[in-house]
Amino acid sequence: MAVTTSSAIMPVKRHSTAQRELFDAAPVLPEGFAYREDVLSKAEERDYVRAFETLPFKPFEFHGYLGNRRVVYFGSQYDYAAQILRDCAEPPSFLDPLRALAAHIADVPATSLSQALVTEYAPGSGIGWHRDRPMFEDVVAFSFVSPCRLRFRRKEGDGWARAAIEVAPRSAYALRGPARWDWYHGIPAVEALRYSVTFRNFVPDRAKRKPG
Repeated sequence: MAVTTSSAIMPVKRHSTAQRELFDAAPVLPEGFAYREDVLSKAEERDYVRAFETLPFKPFEFHGYLGNRRVVYFGSQYDYAAQILRDCAEPPSFLDPLRALAAHIADVPATSLSQALVTEYAPGSGIGWHRDRPMFEDVVAFSFVSPCRLRFRRKEGDGWARAAIEVAPRSAYALRGPARWDWYHGIPAVEALRYSVTFRNFVPDRAKRKPG
């Protein structure tokens, strides 16, 4: 299957308070968060979704608990029971153009994005508050088929600072800096089928270590 990326894609600007115009009237989002809509065409999205439908999805497993979303890992998979990364199958070739686009968005070499995660969200599924495991550094995610609400929170005093953005199909976002390390993020239950593809690279020398 041939999947190509749109030639009109422009570099994503990193979000800061001075760049609120990227988000129109949306609330200020965490520093280090970047978002851009329409990085893929509808035809590209259809091709990717057809490819996703052939993947061997399994329920997300966390300490013996099976989540309500299904996942496929490529490159490496975090073993929550042993608290280590385990090698797994290399990413299929149809993800290569998407990885190249993720590298462009994050301004990193494509070869550094050695983990890919494809997630299927059935209606009613989501993901709770979390930060990515400490061996991962940059996070770039693409959204397919239906929208979701991406929420952020960070402890401040006795309460929480909060922010949220509606993530559209065919869009991409990146988590770097404070958005990656200081803020928790999560997705409440979606109303319709949604897929996402997430690429990650590693903090130097942490790829095979147990988190502290």
